[in-house]
Amino acid sequence: GFQFEERVSWYEPWGVSYHLGVDGISLLMVLLTAFLFPIALLASTSITTRVKGYFASMLFLEAGILGVFVALDLLVFFAFWEVMLVPMYLIIAMWGGERRRYAALKFFLFTALGSALMLAGILALALLAGDQLGGPTFDFVELLGVDLGRGAQFWLFGAFALAFGIKVPLFPLHTWLPDAHVEAPTAGSVILAGVLLKLGAYGLIRFNLSLFPEATVDLVPVLAVLAVIGIIYGAVVATVQKDIKRLVAYSSVSHLGFVVLGIFALTTQGLQGGIIQMVNHGLT
Repeated sequence: GFQFEERVSWYEPWGVSYHLGVDGISLLMVLLTAFLFPIALLASTSITTRVKGYFASMLFLEAGILGVFVALDLLVFFAFWEVMLVPMYLIIAMWGGERRRYAALKFFLFTALGSALMLAGILALALLAGDQLGGPTFDFVELLGVDLGRGAQFWLFGAFALAFGIKVPLFPLHTWLPDAHVEAPTAGSVILAGVLLKLGAYGLIRFNLSLFPEATVDLVPVLAVLAVIGIIYGAVVATVQKDIKRLVAYSSVSHLGFVVLGIFALTTQGLQGGIIQMVNHGLT
């Protein structure tokens, strides 16, 4: 179950509450985030302009990422998901390389598109839950008990999976990553590969597998094929790179493909392996 829970009702008619907690999955991601950010900040010696703004953006980014990993209300989760987008955009656009504005805008547009789909899915899920529970709710624990039809699960799974697939990034939604990774300052690249990519995989585990089990089983072949394509494609492209950041970006596409494949193997060993690989990749 969830530990260290905090829950404060915000708007009862809509079933919105400030609900946080951690379990075995999110705890590992919280520890990884808390471990990597001080290292990234210590590695930020190359930042010589607007230094206060840079460190404020990094800490704001850390707050958003930690919020995503511990949120147990879907609207709170979405709020943290959007909060995280702004400082990462600023870090790339203001302290990045020569093509930083192009890379930052591409990152922003891809993530914003996924966010729009996810918000539509969250609202639809809350309304469908309201029909069974007597009122809409965004509480993840309550939503676990809602019985959704196969058709509704299919569309909701798609909305969430596209948002998380962009963040993983899953082939063919990966094109924003090499540009953002290369143009970001070194510490930004560390956080991008080490933590940000894990948000998508975490979302797939936390929400897609838990809330839409029938759709998950139906769509396993599609996600498994995309994961395998990503593994091979990312590895092959990584072997010909001469830029170390671009090498890390494409190898990340390959490594996260293994994570997605493990998740959608739908076995305990696969899921555990996927989570371990998330931590391994973050540390390397």
